[in-house]
Parts: sequence; structure tokens; C-alpha cells
Amino acid sequence: MVKAEVTKDLVKKVAENARLSLTDEELEKFTKEIEEVIVESFSKLDEVDTTDVEPSFQPIKQTNKFRNDTSTDSLSQEEALANVKEDLREKGYIKGPKVI
Repeated sequence: MVKAEVTKDLVKKVAENARLSLTDEELEKFTKEIEEVIVESFSKLDEVDTTDVEPSFQPIKQTNKFRNDTSTDSLSQEEALANVKEDLREKGYIKGPKVI
């Protein structure tokens, strides 16, 4: 088992990536807390006997269920434009707001 070590440099780098500025006090506090929570919690996984367990990437057998791609009738251009205010119609299209 590879022992992960949480160092002040690691916490400082993560804080920089998250655009957080930490004081020396906070850096010390978070380093200690992360060490306790993450490393000690995950080290409990080493206690589990997985000798006869096959590797698994997805424990639940699940397959994608796709629907058939079928075409259906829709509104004609005239019918669609009939539902639009006159000032939003332009050259046979529906005019939307400008997005920049």
C-alpha cells in the first residue's frame, strides 16, 4: 500500500488552484485536518480483505436503454409563425433576443 502524505506544500498548492489565500495558521490547521480526515479514513480500506473479490468497475449491471428515433409530424413554418407576435417575425423566422 502506498502511504499518501498530506503536506503543507500540497495544501498550499490546492488552495492556490482554488484561488484561496491561506494564512500560516490556516495552512497548519487545514493540513492537520485533511491528514486526519482523508488519510486516516481511507486507510480503513486497507483493513478490508479483498483476496477473493474480482475487480469491478461498475457494481450494478446496467445497460443504456435507447428509444427508437422516429420522426413525427410537427408544425409547419406558417403554423409556428402564427403563434408569434408580428414584431418577432422576420423573413419567415422567429427573431430572438441578441445574445453576446
